[in-house]
This record gives sequence, structure tokens and C-alpha cells, in this order.
Amino acid sequence: MSGRMGVAEAERRLRAYVEDEGFGPQDRIPPERTLATMIGCSRETVRRALRTLKNEGLIWSHQGKGTFIGPAPASVDRPVQRVIATASTANLIEARRVYEPALAAAAAQSATADDIRTLRDLAHSTGAARDWREYEHYDDAFHKAVGRASGNPLLIAIFLTLASVRDRAPWQRKHDALFRKAGKHDYAAEQGKLHSAIVDAIEARDGEAARRMMLDHLDSIRGLLERT
Repeated sequence: MSGRMGVAEAERRLRAYVEDEGFGPQDRIPPERTLATMIGCSRETVRRALRTLKNEGLIWSHQGKGTFIGPAPASVDRPVQRVIATASTANLIEARRVYEPALAAAAAQSATADDIRTLRDLAHSTGAARDWREYEHYDDAFHKAVGRASGNPLLIAIFLTLASVRDRAPWQRKHDALFRKAGKHDYAAEQGKLHSAIVDAIEARDGEAARRMMLDHLDSIRGLLERT
């Protein structure tokens, strides 16, 4: 095992591990020692990489119990929790239409080469999804990766709070019905193309195009949801 790996590379490997393993909100991830062995770096390096992910709200730790996926439950104020608990599918898609195009525009200015590579891979995986669970996993990962590519911890934390509505049953049922009605392969392929268009704009550093492509993507989902 080498201790020479940089923190940025350790972060990239940790993100890839979390996405590839399909962890859900509040799932516990392995301890530092295990993660260091898995990704091939020192415990100090993995500790620093985990600290970055914590600052972004992607994980949280409970002393004596471990590290978990998502923001810490206590980090969201109770009034916000109540809104999240009662938000409808329509509420979610409208909030995403307001917020995510701005995130995409920010990503066009801040995305690293690794961010763009990750986005490209996730766009491809979304388009190639074979079933609803696989599609939902990669679609969720793609949108969170756009948020991370903005490079702004506050924007990322706000987006993760918004994205937590996706984990609630009403959205899951509605999106599942939409996926089946639209034809799973056709739906996945079409959304994968829209994801790729967003990545193209981000890679071109065209913030306005990234904003427009993200809005087009969300508008297409809203239109389909309204007809489901």
C-alpha cells in the first residue's frame, strides 16, 4: 500500500466507490482502515479525503457508530424536514427547475477534468440502464455529480437537501410509473442523450448552454410526469 497518493485522487476513488456500490441515504460505509486498503492510500490521506466529502454534505460521521451516506440528520432544521416530508412530485420538479440549471452553469466554470470524465461516464450509464432501479441510481448520481462539479460547498449542501426528496416513496412510485409507461429503453436512452448534452456544454465552458440544456432535460421530465 502506498502513502504517496494525493488527496484529490483519494477523493475521486472514494466518490467512485460510493457510486459503484450503490449505497443509499444513511447507509454506513466501511471504516477508514478498510477504505485506505481498498483504494490504496494511507489512513491520513483517506481521512483528509473523507473530510472533504463531509464538508460537501455527502457523508457524515457519528462517533463510535461510523460514517454514513448523506447529510447528518440533525444538519437539516426541523421546518425544512417538515417541508421535505410533505413535498409533492410537482414541488420537487419545480424546485429542481429553479436550482439545477444554475448549478450546471456553475459547473461549466468550475468542473475539473475528473469531474467531466465522471459526468461523461454517468451520462453513458444512464442511457444504457436496463431497468428502473439502475436508471434511478445513475440519474441520481449524475445530478449530484453536476452539483459537486460546481465546486461550491454551500451550493452542494443545499442541493443534497433538495435531492433527498427523491428518496421518498411518492417520487419513487411516480418515476417508476413514468419509466415503465415511456418504455424503459427509450426513456433511458433519451435522458442519457440529454445528460450528454449537459456534459458537452460543461466541457465547453459554456455556462448559458449548460443552464439551457439542464432546463430542457428537467422540462422533458416534467412534461412526461404531467402525462403519467
